[in-house]
Amino acid sequence: MPEDTYGHINSAFCDGMATTVTAAHRFIWRHLYTSIQTAQTLTSKLKFVTPHAENCMSMLWQEEDFKQICSRESLMKKAADIEKTIVVKEHERARYDFDTTMFYENRFWNRRQGGIVINKYHRILYILEFKRSSDRNKNFLRVKEDEANEQHRNIIEALRAAAPEWTFEQINFVAERRGAVVEDDFYNKLQKLNVQAGKRDKILLAHVQRICEAQDTVMRSYYQQIHGSSGADATMSMENIGGQVFV
Repeated sequence: MPEDTYGHINSAFCDGMATTVTAAHRFIWRHLYTSIQTAQTLTSKLKFVTPHAENCMSMLWQEEDFKQICSRESLMKKAADIEKTIVVKEHERARYDFDTTMFYENRFWNRRQGGIVINKYHRILYILEFKRSSDRNKNFLRVKEDEANEQHRNIIEALRAAAPEWTFEQINFVAERRGAVVEDDFYNKLQKLNVQAGKRDKILLAHVQRICEAQDTVMRSYYQQIHGSSGADATMSMENIGGQVFV
């Protein structure tokens, strides 16, 4: 992707923007995730397991809710065969060559998801993911859906094999960086997650606003870096968007 293009600036592949872009992405997703959680219907049995931060598989399987789905050992047994079908990246090669078995185990247990929601009464687990697209193409939803599904394919397949009595499904929320959201798709997913009908419009409006705010933050950060800033008090008049990220 050419440098200093819109797509490059808004990606983690731009070294100077990676931290800001990641913080902006998390800002949008945490707000949406919390909004969905707090707008549950009174009869909802869903439990939002990771409301504040992404958790790796290893951390999740230390909790009793997940141990009741299947044992850590049985899940790893199913996951190992699936991990072997996934290409080893160049930066992973040294660890793979050192101990192949340990490499597959560590790679699986270190995998993260955007969010996890469980209905233990109906034995359903949802993996949630949020993707943003720089494309103006009308197919941006399908492209990002496919990308997100492939990202967690190994987790879903391993869980289905280890606990066939449960239902495992991935729900992806996709938005274009300028604020475009496919409304029907968005509303259908809110409904599946037991969001009160009367609160869905408000959640969509707030979500689009957060997307636009985050995009403004990213672009201001870019121009800040291009035009420069100096002095010990440079961050005093700047906005903190998480961690040590100021724009």
